[in-house]
Amino acid sequence: MLSLLLSVLFIGLLIAMFLAPLEALGWYAGWYGEGLSEPTHEEEPQYLEFGPSERHDHYVVFLDGIAKVGAENYEDVQSFLDKLSDARPATVVLGDIMPYSPRNLALTEGRPLAPFWRYALEMKLQGRRPILAFSINMRNLFQVGVAADRRYGPIYGQGEAQVILNSLIKAGYEQGSGVPITIIGYSGGAQIAVLAAPFLRRALDAPVSLISLGGIVSSDRGLMELHHYYELRGSKDRVAQLGNLIFPGKWPFFPHSYWNRIRRRGKPVRVQMGPMKHHQAGSYLDDDSEIDGRNHQDITVDTVRRLLERIDRDTQPREIELHPVGERAPYADALPQEDVSRVNRANQQLHKQVRQ
Repeated sequence: MLSLLLSVLFIGLLIAMFLAPLEALGWYAGWYGEGLSEPTHEEEPQYLEFGPSERHDHYVVFLDGIAKVGAENYEDVQSFLDKLSDARPATVVLGDIMPYSPRNLALTEGRPLAPFWRYALEMKLQGRRPILAFSINMRNLFQVGVAADRRYGPIYGQGEAQVILNSLIKAGYEQGSGVPITIIGYSGGAQIAVLAAPFLRRALDAPVSLISLGGIVSSDRGLMELHHYYELRGSKDRVAQLGNLIFPGKWPFFPHSYWNRIRRRGKPVRVQMGPMKHHQAGSYLDDDSEIDGRNHQDITVDTVRRLLERIDRDTQPREIELHPVGERAPYADALPQEDVSRVNRANQQLHKQVRQ
């Protein structure tokens, strides 16, 4: 009987693995009647926004790990988001995005297997039938594999970027404002963040940074477009350490890979979190385990807060003066070349308007 159950489970995992790319491909092909729609302020928000509604100087998007099921967060994640919002009153924290669905569709809603996933979630919350509960992690892990595949990664990243973009606009983000955006990617959420970052940067013309919380990231081109990249890693996090082994692009034998190229630029900045584990008891978000009298969750919140402050200092908007056409602005050498071109074009357009 046991051998039969294991055989069925193995066959089911194989089928799930082969079908994993279909959701991303189906979204891109328009099978679900969805596409790259323009978000509007009139639409009803689908994501919870934490923090007050005054002027916002930073937007933070949290992408949870592979245990994520839908819009609702687990207790430890919710507590982390609440504490981070309290520590950053002028920052909008968005925490209800489903990173493992380009349609932002929960596993427990609108799917043929939704009843199964609801039962698996119930078992997970009750701590029963761990193998069945772990099927949620396996399903989302396959989606991370799809995202890391160069054949499907750009499609997946475009879909998730649309989801994040809609969330930001509905939360009050003004396109072209240049307000910094930071994605906190927990575990597999970091891989999704890397894929979405280039699309977000171009769509919003704003710096996009990543704070990886025990993140697993492949050597993807999106790494080159991150404004800041911080990697929080616990000494007991064996899962995150596997990322350096399973992705060949992170091996030192390939010096021209995207990962090794950003390494030579000093990224990511590694932040040692002490004896923290990847998940469950002793994890980054565990509020029971302590280090020197402080629980892990508070330490993580304080670390993220300080990193956001560092990003804020480095992304203060510059005052742009009007200069005659063809004259090089005095701050030009301090800006990336693409930004200089944009500023020069803006100056030319302003002069045309003045002459008219």
